[in-house]
Amino acid sequence: MEEVIQARGHEHVSAEHASTFEVTTDDYLTPAGDCILAIEADRSPADFDPEFVAACQDADATITVTLEADGYTESVSGRGHPDLELTNERSAVGRTSDYVDDRTIVVDAEFAAEGFDRDLVAALADGAEATVTITVE
Repeated sequence: MEEVIQARGHEHVSAEHASTFEVTTDDYLTPAGDCILAIEADRSPADFDPEFVAACQDADATITVTLEADGYTESVSGRGHPDLELTNERSAVGRTSDYVDDRTIVVDAEFAAEGFDRDLVAALADGAEATVTITVE
């Protein structure tokens, strides 16, 4: 199963955060948002199919987030968690920890924003259109 989000980069994308990465529906980004990879997302976790959400709530599920922009692609995998709600209407957050809130889409991710390919990050900082594909197995 998968969910797809369309978004875009922003000049303040720095992808320097060590424990999270985020895609938001917000239409702005300040330099402090160093975990945010893309803005103006056309969907949020609250829009995801209930069956997809249920699959993500399996602690044994593998969740992979793939970000594509301007010819660059990066994927990061983690796992599901029984407490995943996926109800936030603004942001989707991947975490390297097992912390869960309504924005969390994956826990125990292999890496956070700082681990994303720097060419991909540069494209996002130039405002590239981005496709975020979240798959659960």
